[in-house]
Formats: sequence, C-alpha cells, structure tokens
Amino acid sequence: MLIDTHVHLNDEQYEQDIDQVIQRAIDAGVERMVVVGFDRPTITRAMELSEKHSFIYAVVGWHPVDAIDCTEEDLKWIEELAAHPKVVGIGETGLDYHWDKSPKDIQQELFRKQIRLAQKVELPIIIHNRDATADVVKILQEEEAGITGGIMHCFSGSVETAKQCIEMNFMISLGGPVTFKNAKMPKQVATDIPLEYLLVETDAPYLAPHPHRGKRNEPAFVALVAQQIAELKGISLEEVAKTTTQNAMKLFSIN
Repeated sequence: MLIDTHVHLNDEQYEQDIDQVIQRAIDAGVERMVVVGFDRPTITRAMELSEKHSFIYAVVGWHPVDAIDCTEEDLKWIEELAAHPKVVGIGETGLDYHWDKSPKDIQQELFRKQIRLAQKVELPIIIHNRDATADVVKILQEEEAGITGGIMHCFSGSVETAKQCIEMNFMISLGGPVTFKNAKMPKQVATDIPLEYLLVETDAPYLAPHPHRGKRNEPAFVALVAQQIAELKGISLEEVAKTTTQNAMKLFSIN
C-alpha cells in the first residue's frame, strides 16, 4: 500500500484519461492520493476529485509563482474550504525564485499569510521551494510553522537542510528525481534521513521517475520512487511502503 502525497490529477494533461490513470495507480498499489490545488481552477478540480473518490484527498493553497494574482478573497475562500472533511492540508505555498512572474516580497508576504492560515485552521502546510532555501527556512522559523508542521514537497536540498526542516516538524517528501542517475543530493537524503521522516510523491504530471523521465508522470509511478528509496537504504519495498504510508496518514490525520 502506497500514498502519493502530492499529485496534480487536476492538471489538464489528464482530461482525456483520468479514469484510466486512477485505475493504473490502484493496480500499482497506490491506495490513496493527495491532489494539490494551487489556484482557483486547480483547487476547484481538486475538490471535485476528492468528493468523487473516497481514496482521494485535497490540499488547497496558492502557488508562489502566481502570488501576484492572489487576493484576500482567494485566501478567505481557501480558509472556508479548509473545513471540508476531505481537505487535509494547506498549499502548495512557499517561494519560487526560478520564475520571475511574482516579485520576491509579494511571494514572501503570501507565504507568511498561508502559514498563519494553516495555523488558524490547524492543518499541515505543504512547502514549494525552488532556488529559495535560505528564505524558506528563515520564514518557516520566524512564523513558527512547526506549530502545524507539514511537508517539504519534492525535496531537493541537502541532508543538513533536511535535518533543519525535520527539527521544525516537517516531513521530507521525495519524488521522481531520487531515481535520476545524476541526482546526488536526493539520493543522499534518501540514504541518510530516517524512514520515519520520509514521504513519497510523484508531483505528476511533472518529474516522471526513471525509466519514464521526460514523459508524462502519473501516480502509479510512485512505486518506482519507493523502490529506489528501498534500494538506497538496503531494505524492502514493503517496509518503505508501510512506513511512508503510516507517516502520511498520521500527518494528514487520515484514519
């Protein structure tokens, strides 16, 4: 049994074959999926999917790349949705300095607001970080984000940064990059960080694991992520699946 803790089944790339994609995931042993919305259309679709399928849950928030588009009305809507029984987290939020659509100060302000929102509604927060590690860690510390804790999504940082995040009550989630031959840091994190702090995800349709790299990703492939972690740790796939599933269910308060 596996949980894909971060998947975008709400992406338009799945419009034509969503039912088949979901069935392939189930056939691969993925018994639960967490669909992440990050703007008005994707949040709406995440909610629809979570209401249609008992094994799908939703995370709702606003992506840092689009921070400049987020209004107070949007944040109020996210707060209202947080009361829905299938909503298990706030996000994905954080900082993204790779793209320059939203200025850094606007990203940081929205990041702080969503941390506070997560604290208010008592849900874990899912963190997106691209080229912004120092500022992400600084804001998490300043806003006492460890009160709710959460997930460092698709973690690509160092073992030292992972340990810093764990100390702040955050889980480390690994995706497709851990299977890439040239991905030294994700492999080191998978090897060195205890299994009790790890989660698995796909971030599908992005970042497909080897041997599907460069193609459309899908939640069935989370098994390949778990298998790579098992090999790096020298333990069984079953142990990785069991522990990461328990970690996710505890974090998301899924019974």
